[in-house]
Amino acid sequence: MKADWARAYGPWALVTGASDGIGRAMAQEIARRGVNVILTARRIDQLEALATEIRKRHSVETRVIPANLAEANAPAQLMAASADLDIGLVVACAGFGTSGSIVATAMADEVEMVDLNCRALLVIAKHAAEVLSARGRGGIVLMSSIVAFQGVRSAANYAATKAYVQVLAEGMSEDLRQAGVDVIASAPGPVASGFAQRARMRMGRAELPLTVARESLDALGTRRTVRPGMLSKILGWSLASLPRTVRIRIMAGIMDGMTRHQHVQAPKKAS
Repeated sequence: MKADWARAYGPWALVTGASDGIGRAMAQEIARRGVNVILTARRIDQLEALATEIRKRHSVETRVIPANLAEANAPAQLMAASADLDIGLVVACAGFGTSGSIVATAMADEVEMVDLNCRALLVIAKHAAEVLSARGRGGIVLMSSIVAFQGVRSAANYAATKAYVQVLAEGMSEDLRQAGVDVIASAPGPVASGFAQRARMRMGRAELPLTVARESLDALGTRRTVRPGMLSKILGWSLASLPRTVRIRIMAGIMDGMTRHQHVQAPKKAS
């Protein structure tokens, strides 16, 4: 099983957003399956530490390429810096979210989110599609989300970026099937990672990143979309048959619970 997986998706995998959360778990799980990993994210110290850990634990090779993929030229530079390696798997985990009313969030943050979650992902995914199609085998994992299937109050732009990723993955899966390239959208629910802190959310129950990584990689080559973790499965099943307007209201309630602390005012000091 391990050898077959490595043969299909090795010898090298590229993981973006590898310094934390799902990206870090993806890199560890891919290495456990016997595939060398290219690690990219902004924080070089965390990448170097992860690379050392992976080499010691799994006896595979690593390459660290620090990059801020929200910058216009960074995706192309990443492709150039890894062009000498035979990459059979690309896992695009780099991304972030914001929360709050669209009228209250900072425009710079919203534009940067589109640059990272959509534009950079497209550049990397399209390049991977071209290389892997010519190669005749390989895989691409794009990180969607449970919020990708309807509009979401207090996360309007983030949900829109994930809807883009979801639809892109579905279309690419059909485009590349005959070329022997597997493409999957992974749509988890809340995950215990640094994402919530940056997005200013407070999550109650959350899946472990390793659960998301393992279930996503296990599903690669078997379906177009995977909902890793029990929370995502429950939400997906319960919302799937409902009208879109009802899904929007339900997701608004869920987001209200995760952002309620933003609206709680600190008690006034006695004068």
